[in-house]
Amino acid sequence: MSTHTSTVRWQRDDADFAAGRYSRRHEWRFDGGAVVAASPSPAVVPAPWSDPAGVDPEEAFVAAISSCHMLWFLSLAAERGLVVDRYEDEAVGTLARIAPGRQAITEVVLRPRIDYADGRAPDAAAQAALHEAAHERCFIAHSVRTAIRVEPR
Repeated sequence: MSTHTSTVRWQRDDADFAAGRYSRRHEWRFDGGAVVAASPSPAVVPAPWSDPAGVDPEEAFVAAISSCHMLWFLSLAAERGLVVDRYEDEAVGTLARIAPGRQAITEVVLRPRIDYADGRAPDAAAQAALHEAAHERCFIAHSVRTAIRVEPR
C-alpha cells in the first residue's frame, strides 16, 4: 500500500469575499516539487474570478485517468516486446447533470494515437486487448467511486 499527497493552497485577496467576488485561483503543490496553477473552469465560475490558464479539477480528473491508462498501456506493450515511440491522447470528459443541483463527470473518452517503432504496430485486435488490459489495471479508473472523507485539521 502507498499514500499519495498534494497540497492545495488558496489565499484571499482584497476582493469582496462575502459577495462572492473573490478570485478562485489557487495552486496545487506536489511532493516532487511541481507547482500547478489551478482554477475552476470558466464554464463553472466566470472570469475574472477564475483563470482560464489554470488547470481545473475536471481537467485534472480526465488527465489522471488518461495518464494512468497510458502508463499501464506502455508497460504492457513493453512486456509484449512492442516498442512505442509516441503516445498522445486527446481525452474528453463530459460534465453532466445527474440530479437537481448535482453534476458529475459522467463519461471520459480516451482517444490515444500511438506510434510504434519501425511502424510495427500490433493488429487491431491485439491493440484493443492491450487497451482493455490497461483499463483493467488502471488505479484511477477503479477509483472513480472511491470514498472521500473530510478530516479538518
